[in-house]
Amino acid sequence: MYFIATRRQPFANCAHDNILALKICNGIRPEINEHEAPQCYIELMKKCWDTNPNNRPNATEIKEEINKQIEEAQNKKLRFSCIRSNQLTTHPKACYTSRLLNPFTKDLPKYDNINNNSVEVIDFTKLSSE
Repeated sequence: MYFIATRRQPFANCAHDNILALKICNGIRPEINEHEAPQCYIELMKKCWDTNPNNRPNATEIKEEINKQIEEAQNKKLRFSCIRSNQLTTHPKACYTSRLLNPFTKDLPKYDNINNNSVEVIDFTKLSSE
């Protein structure tokens, strides 16, 4: 498990002899950089290293835990892809950055009444009969 997490052999920097065996029996374990593997995997690996063999998971429990973590990761990936596919699309000419509007604003008066649905009010009492 350590090699899978780190791509390094455990205790590669020291002789694999009686002294190392005694150190392992006394609780020494390889150092783990927490960024090398998912936290759930590191926790499972540490359970396997427990000094009390009764506290260590068996092969079936390890397999079940790894399968559970794979399934959770796949579900997260699926939820993330659903979120990304549900994002609203924006118009290709929509612009959400600051820019100078002078060329655009000089033509605004031309379009001032483009969507104006107002009606001109006429006071019929002031109309003169012709």
